[in-house]
Amino acid sequence: MTAYPIRALVTGSLAVSVVMCATATASAATAVGTAIPALQQQTRTNLTKSMQGEAFANASYTLFAAQAQREGRSAVADLFRKTAGVELGEHFTEEAALSGLVGSNEANLTDALSGEGYESTTMYPTFARQAKAAGDTAAADLFAEIAKDETAHLSAYRAALTSVRAGKGAIPAPPAVSPVLVAAGQPKVTSAQTKTNLDTAMHGEALAHAKYSLYAQRAQQSGNAALARLFTGISNVELQEHLSGEAVLAGTVGTTSRNLTTAITGETYESQTMYPTFARQAKAVGDTAAATLFQHNANDEAGHAQAFQTARRGLG
Repeated sequence: MTAYPIRALVTGSLAVSVVMCATATASAATAVGTAIPALQQQTRTNLTKSMQGEAFANASYTLFAAQAQREGRSAVADLFRKTAGVELGEHFTEEAALSGLVGSNEANLTDALSGEGYESTTMYPTFARQAKAAGDTAAADLFAEIAKDETAHLSAYRAALTSVRAGKGAIPAPPAVSPVLVAAGQPKVTSAQTKTNLDTAMHGEALAHAKYSLYAQRAQQSGNAALARLFTGISNVELQEHLSGEAVLAGTVGTTSRNLTTAITGETYESQTMYPTFARQAKAVGDTAAATLFQHNANDEAGHAQAFQTARRGLG
């Protein structure tokens, strides 16, 4: 795990994927009547990092809520669920709107194809080979299995894109979801490379879940309920199967006390360092809407940190 496990900012291919999506959807979003703000590159980069953090926080807090519920700590479970909802339903969604992340159904499918193609042909096969070489057999098997799933998702999205472009033809049915239970536990892998790959993979799955949730809303709003169901179904697989399976191996979930400490660390970093820095940078280049949003989110995260601290003190 990184110094800020809930808000770890993944660089490289994952970050590039988000930037490419925001860029690629800009013209398409304009075509469907959504105004895309002119933002400086630094602001766009910061929005990308913010969305990554918010998506992973939403996924992590969802898992933490389930663990708190299993421990009989209903109030803490409610707090985690409520905060997870804010991270996805408010912060991620507002940042996505400002960056122009969501475009037309065709643009959204094109972005999804790019992500699934990379994961199925490059990322997960590479991670599987590296885990096998390091002796982390369970991780190698999981990575290989997820690669197959992503290949199926790729095929479904291709068929959906053909249908959308032609204005006819069936949209594939969404895949069935087999949720994975993520109980408190220690990491089940030994290689530092495997641990890093699990972290990268979980961030990718969290981001896919968040993006596909918005793409599903766009499809529903456009009157394409079948496409909305496909995006939602695959979004659920990414979160409830892929990320959850990886979280088991990574030891992401601990006791509720440990989970609260993890959450406090992330929220404190965002409220005191990350978002205030992003707000200052956005203001300096004239991106006032982004500066306002970043500062608003900083204030929210400060409140979340305080609520988590109160909850930890109340554990007894």
